[in-house]
Amino acid sequence: MPKGGLLVLLMLFASSTAHADTHDVFGTYLTEEQNSHVQIKECDDGSPCGVIVWLNPEMLDEGVTQETAKTKAGEPVLGLTMLKGFARKKSDWRGGTIYHPGRDKTYASRLSRMENGDLEVKGCIAFICQTQIWTPVAAD
Repeated sequence: MPKGGLLVLLMLFASSTAHADTHDVFGTYLTEEQNSHVQIKECDDGSPCGVIVWLNPEMLDEGVTQETAKTKAGEPVLGLTMLKGFARKKSDWRGGTIYHPGRDKTYASRLSRMENGDLEVKGCIAFICQTQIWTPVAAD
């Protein structure tokens, strides 16, 4: 086989075996309930932090706007940091927390990017976890 053909074969093999970086969780996502967008950026320590940047107006109670929506604890929902405290592990981010504004509850959490680009978000109590799939939001 000519040297150029071997190079092409090696490049094709490398691209077919490449996997999504499960640690690349940064970006803006639509939550599974489709009620908000969460923007995940680096915290000061380089770990992911997720902030609510949009609320679906169709899912807000009558008379409530994105700007006036409050958590069960009375804090503004828009701008709320709901994901924080993660540590990079072998295949995902763990040890963090996720805050549920409607329940005023905080859960242990894990994050990882799926091969299709979606974000797998787990909220856990002890060893029982609930998984949600969040989809990327196109940049404006």
